[in-house]
Amino acid sequence: MNRQAQAVIMLLFGGAILRAGFSDLYLRYVKEGLRPFLLGAGFLLVVAAIMTLWYELRPRPAATAAPEPDDHGHEHHHEPRIGWLLILPVLGLLLVAPPALGSYAAGQAGSVLTSQNSASDYPPLPAGDPVDVGLLDYASRAVFDKGRSLTGRTLRLTGFVTPGPGGEPMLARMVLSCCAADGRPIKVGLTGEGPAGVAPDTWVQVVGAYADRVAKDPVNGADVPYLQVKSWQEVTAPKQPYE
Repeated sequence: MNRQAQAVIMLLFGGAILRAGFSDLYLRYVKEGLRPFLLGAGFLLVVAAIMTLWYELRPRPAATAAPEPDDHGHEHHHEPRIGWLLILPVLGLLLVAPPALGSYAAGQAGSVLTSQNSASDYPPLPAGDPVDVGLLDYASRAVFDKGRSLTGRTLRLTGFVTPGPGGEPMLARMVLSCCAADGRPIKVGLTGEGPAGVAPDTWVQVVGAYADRVAKDPVNGADVPYLQVKSWQEVTAPKQPYE
């Protein structure tokens, strides 16, 4: 692979990153706050590729020396062909739009809820019922605050359906520290009128109340709190699928 081919691949790669960054596609890969850095990286790749192409294609003075031929009179330029594999992630970004992490990833990893999520004080929830609560916020308040800030409130949680240890539906959402590669699930068990029979990865909005019940995640032994479901409905996947 010569420099011109390398520059073309770099140009495609930078363009693919910019395409993802200027749309909502990037949200499937990284957290929302990393968008400026993603756009900056894509811009630098495009500029570097254009400068490389300009340098390689510009007119040059006649060469003073030519490569020495071998015993058979042939000139050889050895370049690693494995470099062409770099085009695969480029094609993946340009042609394929993979879905966000869902129930399969949630089933393979333990709940992210650990003592690191605990806080010394949980502020009261906003006024009004039902109140929208993130899954990680609900789980942290239910486990580490013993549900004190949740009791007596009508809560609304949004997530995707994932099978529990016994096949029962649970509510889950992936939590990112930086990007999809480090994503781990937060899981909430459901009691009452839950979404039974709903296919995994279906996004639902659940309205209910705090349930004084905690189970253990069989993957890593983390606490999994429950929600007493009063009603639920299917919803479209949110623009930002991760917490």
